[in-house]
Amino acid sequence: MPVTTENGLTIPIAIVSKALQSAMGGSIQLIVTGIVIFMAIISVLAAIIRPAFVRKSHFLTALLNVSGFWLLMRVVGAIFITLTCFNIGPEMIISENTGSLVYNDLLPVLFSVFIFAGMLLPLLLNFGLLEFFGTMLTKIMRPIFNLPGRSAIDCIASWLGDGSVGILMTSQQYETRFYTQREAAVIGTTFSAVSITFSLVVISQVRLEHLFVPFYLTVCFAGIMAAIIVPKLPPLSWKKDHYIDNTPRHPDDEIVPQGHGVFSWGYHQALSRASQATSVKKVFTDGLKNVVDMIFGIIPVVMAIGTMALILAEYTPIFNYLGMPFIPLLELLQIPEATAASKTIVVGFADMFIPSILASSIESDLTRFVIAALSVTQLIYMSEVGALLIGSKIPVNFLELFVIFILRTIVTLPVIALMGHLIL
Repeated sequence: MPVTTENGLTIPIAIVSKALQSAMGGSIQLIVTGIVIFMAIISVLAAIIRPAFVRKSHFLTALLNVSGFWLLMRVVGAIFITLTCFNIGPEMIISENTGSLVYNDLLPVLFSVFIFAGMLLPLLLNFGLLEFFGTMLTKIMRPIFNLPGRSAIDCIASWLGDGSVGILMTSQQYETRFYTQREAAVIGTTFSAVSITFSLVVISQVRLEHLFVPFYLTVCFAGIMAAIIVPKLPPLSWKKDHYIDNTPRHPDDEIVPQGHGVFSWGYHQALSRASQATSVKKVFTDGLKNVVDMIFGIIPVVMAIGTMALILAEYTPIFNYLGMPFIPLLELLQIPEATAASKTIVVGFADMFIPSILASSIESDLTRFVIAALSVTQLIYMSEVGALLIGSKIPVNFLELFVIFILRTIVTLPVIALMGHLIL
């Protein structure tokens, strides 16, 4: 439910998570450091010793018995966070634009959001809200986006609160067989939007905050175009409409039975879902498992992958080279300072805020507007959303995320440029 604060529109989870972050101060970083190091050690021990208590617990097996790649990521995350915490080691790892950025700016936010989102997700998922609204919204979401109506709730949670909340919801829904592999991949890479609050931060960085309303309308319009077009292209179009256990989606899943209207069937579905919540203890236990899974499972991955992506952006010219093919397109779209703008386009894959920082030195208002809007609609950045997607059960890999990022850029850039020419 959206609420208005002195900083604008947000959701209660965002408010309480910021309050916790403020109350805990710098101690969050120390707690997170301990968690990441602990997870690396315990995961290595679990892989070597394979203790019986882990094998007998489905939850502990899923948390600790990970593949070689994810085990490596946890160890790398522990190394990065130790060096950053004690401010020792290579500058490229611990600098304020790489490891320290993830450590000081991102991890405290994720830690506080995960605690409340994890504990409260069962209230959102287990008591019929998604069934009720999902049934009514299917007539919009299925024809336009080929997605279930309940996915609209993920989108709203992302827009008003935080993209990470949307991804966590999507992952939970996929694991409990409400979304197919294709639906989870599409929702995770298309509807885990940047919040309204952070969009204001981005437009302020490029000194165009007086244009926030047309800017956000542009972002929404471009985002909708990408949501319609990109899922129809590979790799998302190649994803199977099978659930996590490889059973296919039944084509009659969303049909409203005779004798029911959309409203009454949604209400019936909601009551049926809510009746399965049998005790407060189970709801609390489910929430606690969510928190442990998110904090202990995802944060080490974010530290590793986020830092590596920022090192590539900061210390190598790879993103400059990858941006060169966009120069002719920018010139065709009549965007001033096309060469400078091209350097910001692909670097957004590392972190969404970097393009706006680089664009702040560009003189043209139109170019700064286009770069800011593009960085928000590209959506996938490895310092948070990308790392969260890879760390979750949602079936996407690093290469697929990069291809989706490029496709979103190609689709949204002309739309944003057109809107920019009309506005400025």
